[in-house]
Amino acid sequence: MAVRLAQEVAAKEQSSNKMKHLIFLLIGLLCVKSFSQDAIKEVLNRYNDHSVAYITVDELKKLTTQPLLFDTREHEEYDISHLKDAIHLGFNELDFSKSTSLPSDKNTTIVVYCSLGIRSEIIGKQLIEEGYTKVYNLYGGIFEWVNKGEKVYDNKQETQKVHAYSKYWGNYLLNGTKIYE
Repeated sequence: MAVRLAQEVAAKEQSSNKMKHLIFLLIGLLCVKSFSQDAIKEVLNRYNDHSVAYITVDELKKLTTQPLLFDTREHEEYDISHLKDAIHLGFNELDFSKSTSLPSDKNTTIVVYCSLGIRSEIIGKQLIEEGYTKVYNLYGGIFEWVNKGEKVYDNKQETQKVHAYSKYWGNYLLNGTKIYE
């Protein structure tokens, strides 16, 4: 009887320990997710002036008409991965007067993105200055897109790789495979 009672107590203790571990794991995951959203918000508040309206990942997915997607990262970053149907626009060498990617219709819905949304805001402002009226900055950029479990593509197929820009900025990318080359 004593052995059986001891076995029951041990089994309940094991079950209780497993439950505690599971609870701590869930709390940890919620904290990381919350940290990611708060951290990206802090970065965007620090570096952006919010002069280009944001569009969230969820809002972008719900659009009934496909917008023109411009990737404002450098070519090395774009080649690693980008959103499906995104057009590389670039950042450092961008010259609007030579770009053949810009639509003639200034009312075309355009979504710009980069890693987090900092460079894309700069390009978004320039597009607005060029007369485009429906320009949006993807909130959190490709990092937030991937963090939310959305797909990215290299020039051939779906991939898990994302150019993380640098070790510092890569901290905001929680999903995918970070590439620094």
